[in-house]
Amino acid sequence: MRSNKFLDNLCLLLVFIFLFLPIVVLIVFSFNSSKLNIVFSGFTLKWYVELFNNSMLLDSLFNTLIVAGISTFVSTLIGTISAYGLSRYDFKGKKIINELLYIPVVIPEIVLGISLLCIYSFLKLELGMFSLILSHIAFSIPFVIINVNSAIASMNSTVEQAASDLGANKFNTFVHVVIPSLLPGILSGAQLAFTLSLDDVVISYFTAGPDSNTLPLQIFSMIKSGVTPDVNALITVLLMMIFLGLFIVTCFNLRKLRREGA
Repeated sequence: MRSNKFLDNLCLLLVFIFLFLPIVVLIVFSFNSSKLNIVFSGFTLKWYVELFNNSMLLDSLFNTLIVAGISTFVSTLIGTISAYGLSRYDFKGKKIINELLYIPVVIPEIVLGISLLCIYSFLKLELGMFSLILSHIAFSIPFVIINVNSAIASMNSTVEQAASDLGANKFNTFVHVVIPSLLPGILSGAQLAFTLSLDDVVISYFTAGPDSNTLPLQIFSMIKSGVTPDVNALITVLLMMIFLGLFIVTCFNLRKLRREGA
């Protein structure tokens, strides 16, 4: 029995090492004094200084944050309202819509990217920031809906009835009762949408214009000539920001669970 538990823990440890070792190596080599990402030859912070002198990387990062920020806000807004409507109201075609929501999640990104490119070509829409943001909104909405649906399933529906009994209309009930109750699920969906938009390559490759180069596309184009260590420094900074966001959302969710438990 103990040996089986030991093997289970060992397998779990190996899985975590396999997942997180590349991230650790990237962070370590962002402090490497050598320009070659092969051998660690010494500690330095010069690549973090070089990062702020690389206008191409910073411009692509700015485009990425703009696209991720706008697409996350819009997809979270649409996804939250859609999830609530799908869970609380019955209408014709509801079952079909629920099934169709999983298509952008399960189909290969290259299929979705080519499909969106065909639509833009048919509509004669010029590729640029607008088409890129629309594409990211399209594939982010289902992920938000799935997260918010999970929060709705665990929400106590009697609080809505209580608000109605106290005289609140549907809009006030949704804003002051439903949204606060669903906030952990909404934040989780928004965080997932932001992360997916932040690192998307395939869909952005088909729907971005020449003046809307994003950070993943910029790094992808640098692979042939070699990725410089200032890219490692930039990714390290982004990872720290993401970890901080995860920590804040986790603390918020734990705090809410403790209040509900009390």
